[in-house]
Amino acid sequence: MAASSLRVQNLLGRLNVTQLAAPLLILMILSMMVLPLPAFVLDIFFTFNIAISVLVLLVAINTQKTLDFSVFPTVLLVTTLLRLSLNVASTRVVLIEGHTGPAAAGKVIEAFGHFLVGGNFAVGIVVFMILVIINFVVITKGAGRVAEVAARFALDAMPGKQMAIDADLNAGLIGEDEARQRRRDVARESEFYGSMDGASKFVRGDAIAGIVIMLINIVGGLFVGIFQHDMDFATAGTTYTLLTIGDGLVAQIPGLIISIAAGLVVTRVSDDRDVGQQVLGQMFLNPKALAITAAIIGTLGLIPGMPNLVFLLLASGLGYLAWRMGQRDLRLAAPPVKVAPTAVPEAVEASWGDVTPLDVLGLEVGYRLIPLVDKAQDGELLRRIRGIRKKFAQEVGFLVSPVHIRDNLELKPNAYRILLKGVEVGAGEAYAGQLLAINPGRVVGTLNGTPTVDPAFGLQAVWIDAAQRDKAQAYGYTVVDASTVVATHLNHLILTHAGELLGRQEVQQLLDHLAKDMPKLVEDLVPKVLPLGTLQKVLQNLLDEGVPIRDMRTIIETVADAASRTQNADELVAQVRNALGRAIIQQLFPGSGEMQVMSLDPALERLLTQAVAGGSDNTSFEPGLADTLVRETAAAAQRQESHGLPAVLLVPGSLRLLLSRFLRRSVPQLKVLAHNEVPENRIIKVTSVIGGKT
Repeated sequence: MAASSLRVQNLLGRLNVTQLAAPLLILMILSMMVLPLPAFVLDIFFTFNIAISVLVLLVAINTQKTLDFSVFPTVLLVTTLLRLSLNVASTRVVLIEGHTGPAAAGKVIEAFGHFLVGGNFAVGIVVFMILVIINFVVITKGAGRVAEVAARFALDAMPGKQMAIDADLNAGLIGEDEARQRRRDVARESEFYGSMDGASKFVRGDAIAGIVIMLINIVGGLFVGIFQHDMDFATAGTTYTLLTIGDGLVAQIPGLIISIAAGLVVTRVSDDRDVGQQVLGQMFLNPKALAITAAIIGTLGLIPGMPNLVFLLLASGLGYLAWRMGQRDLRLAAPPVKVAPTAVPEAVEASWGDVTPLDVLGLEVGYRLIPLVDKAQDGELLRRIRGIRKKFAQEVGFLVSPVHIRDNLELKPNAYRILLKGVEVGAGEAYAGQLLAINPGRVVGTLNGTPTVDPAFGLQAVWIDAAQRDKAQAYGYTVVDASTVVATHLNHLILTHAGELLGRQEVQQLLDHLAKDMPKLVEDLVPKVLPLGTLQKVLQNLLDEGVPIRDMRTIIETVADAASRTQNADELVAQVRNALGRAIIQQLFPGSGEMQVMSLDPALERLLTQAVAGGSDNTSFEPGLADTLVRETAAAAQRQESHGLPAVLLVPGSLRLLLSRFLRRSVPQLKVLAHNEVPENRIIKVTSVIGGKT
């Protein structure tokens, strides 16, 4: 028992009172519609309703900016629901207890039914109808129209405002945090006016419901009084009509106050002052306008038959106010006392601090993709990018620079682009909340959606709704979400440009990391034997051909042995590839099975060998030969991949570097291996011969 009590206390301790307030209020409002309430409780709720409406009006008057009261549409809905639930609860009490007297439904309804209209139900009906007309026809309709137009204008102006924010950010006038906050404010402003456009319909419906409820209550009261309590028609009509009028007025007056607050919120212009200060500053501080108004009112006061005293008193007051404002303007316009000029600080000269380095890796997204990269919303793409960098470091062998993410309003809302040292290397579109169904080439059906192309690998794909996930997977599609699309594209480009991402700083960090375990090995190589730049070029060439540099120990030892004979980076790369041959082959052909590769026709091989016999790495091919070589290699590589095999071309060591560089641009998926890179225990099977019969 004590344990369960302790658990309940812990649960209550974790619950926040502010989190429970809104659900409890809604439950209370809904319970009033179905549970009978005594007259005293009704008085409390009617008083609470009036207090809430006055509070909302005062907050609306003192609000300086529209977004300072952004919760107003929700408040409008809740207060409307509160009034309707009170109408239901009071109707139940009026019809059940109305025959007992005017206090049957509580003191508040009695006061509104007798004090405000003098106990005259005819006057009460007229006053009630006038209030409803003012609320429904004038205030609510006008506020709804203003909200509708404001919503359109806010939406149309959003791109211009976003571009202005971006321009201020690029000019250095504001920081990224302020720019991000301004963009949120622009989006919230359009959402607010859109919500107000819909919320105003609640008030209009409330006004109509008030008329209908009043008529139903009067008819129902007559029926109950005459047929159930044996009252005569006049007595029943007077009793139930006064109660109904009191009920209607006690609901419509707060409704009118709320409608006025809504009008004030949607018609005001954002300023650093509240409504009272704006009205005072723009209307009653203009001496010319006050003087003319005083003259007109004074002239009317001199006409015989007019209430001369009232008009002349008001004209005198306005004239005195105009004189005071004029004197104030004269004082402000008086020439200022000359003082010795203070030394103006000279403009700060430009410095090297104004030069900001380019980000090595950058990701720019449209505004609809911001939730994917927003830290406040724990964007899924952020976690994936962290995972990409970690996986890259584990598999390739060095840590790439962090990806700098920013939003770019010049992009399409769903677009993104990936930058390498400030230059775009990839772009695409992603739709948050949707899935990309990628066609791997063996699907058995079609999907409804937006056709596109997978940005990473160029495969045909379709953007679909989440509801079609199971159907797409059943058809054979590969289904991924928007964050995975962007992350996969980014990962592909990082792998493709790994060589460019390995700068001298990264190489030095690699050596420092290696020196922790093998300090003598690193010390003997750089810079005593080999410059850091040459080692960087060796590593970059390996990465450009898709060779990981995880085995830095083997790379450093091989380079250290060969550096005494040559400082040429290409020759050093060849030596390193021979040393890493087992790892290279294992990466392409896992296990110990046979290697199914492409090869050159012996005649073509001899021709190419003669072409490079001079030893130049810049050997050029005859155009016809080059075209044939590219075309047949591309066709053979496609056949290899169609059989699920890697596109690998096995050539003599003297041709490997030349063919790798020549074919890399035309056949990017091709890997060119040298014979001496293949371990002796691997069996080679030639599947295609380039330059001869396949």
